[in-house]
Amino acid sequence: MAEQRDLYEILELKKGASDDEIKKAYRRLAKKYHPDLNPGDKTAEQHMKEVNGAYEILSDPDKKARYDQFGYAGIDPNYAGGENPGAGFSGFGDFDLGDLFGSMFGGFGGGTQRTRTGPQRGENLRVGVTLTFEEAVFGCEKSVSITREESCKDCGGTGAKKGTSPETCPVCRGTGQVRSTQRTPFGVFQSSSPCQNCRGTGRIIKEPCQTCRGTGKRRKNRTIKVKIPAGIDDGQTISLRGEGNGGAQGGPAGDLYVTVRVREHKMFKRDGQDIWLEMPISFAQAALGATLTVPTVDGKVQYDLPEGTQTGTVFRLRGSGVPNISGRGRGDQYVKVNVEIPKNLNSEQKELLRKFEECTGDGCYAERGGFFKKMKDLFK
Repeated sequence: MAEQRDLYEILELKKGASDDEIKKAYRRLAKKYHPDLNPGDKTAEQHMKEVNGAYEILSDPDKKARYDQFGYAGIDPNYAGGENPGAGFSGFGDFDLGDLFGSMFGGFGGGTQRTRTGPQRGENLRVGVTLTFEEAVFGCEKSVSITREESCKDCGGTGAKKGTSPETCPVCRGTGQVRSTQRTPFGVFQSSSPCQNCRGTGRIIKEPCQTCRGTGKRRKNRTIKVKIPAGIDDGQTISLRGEGNGGAQGGPAGDLYVTVRVREHKMFKRDGQDIWLEMPISFAQAALGATLTVPTVDGKVQYDLPEGTQTGTVFRLRGSGVPNISGRGRGDQYVKVNVEIPKNLNSEQKELLRKFEECTGDGCYAERGGFFKKMKDLFK
């Protein structure tokens, strides 16, 4: 005689497992050994019978208590013969495969995919808009063109002819789903599928609206004005509530998302709320100092450059940057000056520079004087 397997061992549990642990183990093993998932596999079929038999006993509080106290003798004297516990049970019992496998296989065996029969929110729409650098800094108003679905005005979005209303589907009773039962050698299975009579909507429209042909929606071309806030940056998105596709069966409309693209500027570079500008200056301006005319997004401003300014020096113009998009404060503009060395000098200009070089000593060049001192120390 074959040795009797412990029911807890069959479900891969420890003795005294809770009802919740037993249920979870059964569902896990049912997914693993179910014949529909292991076609032609006799071993899996036998495992499934054992699992089902063990679960039938351990899921019943009375049978479980007697089994825990007396073993197989407590549930059926016939088990004393050492028969396999799965052999004494008819199959899988009554359960809905859709509930058991739906989450794993997206609606196994017809599934229990629910059809939404009530009001449904419309889909969101997305569109892009391109701005100049200045438009992004100071804000503006733009118009965008979209094509969206709107509720039919003639039927109010119901899809039914004016003066009539959709009726509840008599087949699915408004659920949009029909259940079917199938008897197999392994038990009785139930599954759900969309109702064919109403196409899963749960409603029947006997007299469709002639304008929208029963859909409850119409496609419309619209031009939407978008207020661009000052300080918006490249890649940011503005949300316009209720400007997306219309909802179904009286549901609210979706939203319209407008994503901003900002063109590069010929002179300015943006870094958050700050603006950067690189400005060339002459050797004489750097050496003697000068009053510079500096471009900003607000217009031209005057800046007094001190004498002896070195190339790469950065100075700041406070409050000349980008406004904070929340409306609080404004960034700065940073100007980096680069000394441009003159080219294509004529003979007279070269001679003047030679004389200038002869009459200037190392004392006029702090960095150069320091460099040559370090070099002398290095090669002593």
